Amino acid sequence: MVNIPALEQVNQILHILFIFLPFLWALGTLPPPDALFLWAMEQVLEFGLGGSSMSTRLRLLLMFIISAGTAVTSYFIPSTVGVVLFMTGLGFLLSLNLSDMGLAFKHSVTRHRVGTKSKPLPSDSEKHFTWKECLFYIIILVLALIETSLLHHFAGFSQISKNSPQAIVGYVLMILLIILWILREIQSVCIFGIFRNPFYPKDVQTVTLFLEKQTRLVKIGVVRWILLNLVSPFAMIAFLSLDSSLQGLHSVSVSIGFTRAFRMVWQNTENALLETVIVSVVHLLISSTDVWWNRSLDTGIRLLLVGIMRDRLIQFISKLQFAVTILLASLTEKKRRKSTTTLCILNIVFCPFVLVLIIFSTLLSSPLLPLFSLPLFLVGFPRPVRIWPGAVGTTACVCADTVYYAHMVPSLTTALQAAMAGGSLGLLLPGSHYLGRFQDRLIWIMILECGYTYCCINIKGLELQETSCHTAEAQRVDEVFQSAFEQEYSRICSINEHFGNVLTPCTVLPVKLYSDARNVLSGIIDSHDNLKEFKGDLIKVLVWILVQYCSRKPSVQEVVHKTENKGKASLTILPALNASPQTQSPEDTDSLNSEILDDWSDDNVFGVEPTIRKGKEEKNQLKVVSGINLPIPGSVESQGVGDHSIGTVPENSLYESVILGYPVVDKGKQKDVAYIPLMEFSCSHSHLLSLPEEWTSNCLPNSKMREMSSLFPEEWYQFVLRQLECLHSEQNASNVLEEIAKDKVLKDFYVHAVMTCYFSLFGVDNMVPSPGHILRVYSGVLPWSLALDWLTEKPELFQLALKAFRYTLKLMIDKASLGPIEDFKELINCLEEYETDWYIGLVSDEKWKEAILQEKPYLFSLGYDPNMGVYTGRVLTLQELLIQVGKLNAEAVRGQWANLSWELLYATNDDEERYSIQAHPLLLRNLTVQAADPPLGYPIYSSKPLPIHLY
Repeated sequence: MVNIPALEQVNQILHILFIFLPFLWALGTLPPPDALFLWAMEQVLEFGLGGSSMSTRLRLLLMFIISAGTAVTSYFIPSTVGVVLFMTGLGFLLSLNLSDMGLAFKHSVTRHRVGTKSKPLPSDSEKHFTWKECLFYIIILVLALIETSLLHHFAGFSQISKNSPQAIVGYVLMILLIILWILREIQSVCIFGIFRNPFYPKDVQTVTLFLEKQTRLVKIGVVRWILLNLVSPFAMIAFLSLDSSLQGLHSVSVSIGFTRAFRMVWQNTENALLETVIVSVVHLLISSTDVWWNRSLDTGIRLLLVGIMRDRLIQFISKLQFAVTILLASLTEKKRRKSTTTLCILNIVFCPFVLVLIIFSTLLSSPLLPLFSLPLFLVGFPRPVRIWPGAVGTTACVCADTVYYAHMVPSLTTALQAAMAGGSLGLLLPGSHYLGRFQDRLIWIMILECGYTYCCINIKGLELQETSCHTAEAQRVDEVFQSAFEQEYSRICSINEHFGNVLTPCTVLPVKLYSDARNVLSGIIDSHDNLKEFKGDLIKVLVWILVQYCSRKPSVQEVVHKTENKGKASLTILPALNASPQTQSPEDTDSLNSEILDDWSDDNVFGVEPTIRKGKEEKNQLKVVSGINLPIPGSVESQGVGDHSIGTVPENSLYESVILGYPVVDKGKQKDVAYIPLMEFSCSHSHLLSLPEEWTSNCLPNSKMREMSSLFPEEWYQFVLRQLECLHSEQNASNVLEEIAKDKVLKDFYVHAVMTCYFSLFGVDNMVPSPGHILRVYSGVLPWSLALDWLTEKPELFQLALKAFRYTLKLMIDKASLGPIEDFKELINCLEEYETDWYIGLVSDEKWKEAILQEKPYLFSLGYDPNMGVYTGRVLTLQELLIQVGKLNAEAVRGQWANLSWELLYATNDDEERYSIQAHPLLLRNLTVQAADPPLGYPIYSSKPLPIHLY
């Protein structure tokens, strides 16, 4: 074995290589074992077995094992017809999204067993495979098998010539390739990324106008989809089935080559069509059998070699363009021009050496690494298409703005589905990157895997808080898109002004999302007249909010029915606004207070319910609200609560216990607290609208309540009651509402609750509120008042009062912008619109995020800009708008990500102001670094792999 020449050469090469291994390791060129293993599997799966790179490691491993098993099995099948059928069938099935189909099938089986409506799949993008789709795939599979078997069995086989059946099919494939190429380029805004497409809609800024102008392109896209997914695969199957290489005894080359060829027909139809046409043209041009190409290689291996050369040629062109862009970026950057001029000169002088590096990087399919983003190139270590080691979509720098991206992803995937199926985004290849732009949002889209009528993508959202670098590059992105989509050109075919940029415009997508508008409220929120009206409107909105709350309580109709059957009126505890408090001597007051403190514990107040004993004087049985038993007014019998025996409780004891939390009153001074009698509703239906009993406790002095009750809008209160719809299903609903509106006891109830909330929101000072006061209360920070603790101890009422305050602020802004409210009916319509179509609150609230995910049509928030010293209003509007999408140079992204990994992990340069993350309009350096997976990058949103069905 020592004398074998091949082994001697390998020994010499390895000795030289081992010397350089430490140096390569120090430069970060040697790949980690896991990256090398995954890269090798991807390369073998894609070029040796006809598959595609996968979105996860597990899918890649399983697909590699199954695909390799298919090639090995085909070698041992004795029948040529059986081999062809096996390759065709397995090639089609493995090109489908089998995992999602399996999940959908399992889900449908579970639903059938349970016999109930099934829950949706975990992700919105994981659509059910309907029976129509399954039937479509079955029909395609059956037709492919029939075609393959018939052509292989009955057609004559001969070496390819100009008149052979295989050559005729080759001519058809050439025509199909030209037609598909033309139809694909027409769909995009730029042809070759250089010339503007004259057929693409011009100056498109609205969804309606774009859809009208795009009608013809949609029809062209449908024709292209039919030719690509239905006509081309069957034409290529015919070409392969007629090949003479399948007639002889099978060899390893035939099994590998044709297994890949029959798989590529479905897995990547456009690339397979190009490869088949190239092989067919070479066959026609080189007809001599003495040539190595025709003598030693069968058609399957030829297709495999052409596929590798096609992929490496595309990579070489992209890497060369990236290297030239790096050189131009270094020369055009004024700050670094002096320091980088020397490097640029060296690159020009040693141009052959740079080309060798690019070729070597292309052969390994590894990224071209520019050190520190300077024109100093290295060969990065080979890595999978996904670049980063972690699972896709598991990490992101989540913040308050993440919800905007999470909401738009389902609509964006739907729009991408139509664009990808029509060809608007160009050739779909794993590892392709796209950038979308809308207002301050930047969407990064990466294709993870492709197959027959599906592809799998990852969507990332970049930060909305723009830094100076972020802003500079975002402006360049806007310029690139505006020149392509919004600028009018006088010439029919004009040149793309930003051809040298790594971003090439593709198309615009109609997506349902939130537009963000920010307005300065100067002159509105600080207007004295507006603030004065604000106070009166707040009482009206409080009335409407509380009435709506009570009318929507559960089981309203049941309560109505029971009340009508019993025909009894009910009692409630209400503050008697016009009643005078009972007078007591100081001694009686002290005695009573001590008795309360000694005998009335919290457990007794909130736990043990005193029982009413029927007196001899009682003539009617009284019913208390919600079944709480209260002492009958006038009862003089008293019994300690501690002995738990049946008896009556002193009336004043119960009333006084409500106000135990207030400051001590000096002896000799009479407390100005309302006496709270038991009062009876005049209408039996009033209980439907009665407020919860814990809201009936009095916390304000009686004189203050009488003073504030004069502000209560009685006409508005009655109008709101008459407009209720909770009783419209009952007979004589209008009469019932009229009786409720005339119920003075119920009105006093609302007067007490509304005015207490009103007092709590404005505090002790009853003057016109300031803009700062409005902002603080809007944010939930209430001023101190006697009623503050009373209100904050009732979370539900507090939230209702806060909502009323926010509605009133929005009403004030609308009145100042759109004009005054004409009548009560218009005011109710306005408030109902706020209730159904708006969320009015704070951006930091969890309910703000919930409202976005629930797709509330409008959201409003009040804020303050300390830099400008102005109050601002932020309005989000849900509507269908256009997102501009462009394709990025994939090698530029891979190279910058490779440099990011090398710089932080090998060179340990973690300077936040390092050169490699500074903005550059040509390279989009800062945006590319942001889009990297954490911890090296910092996208605020990253989706899990999303399957998109291309039909």
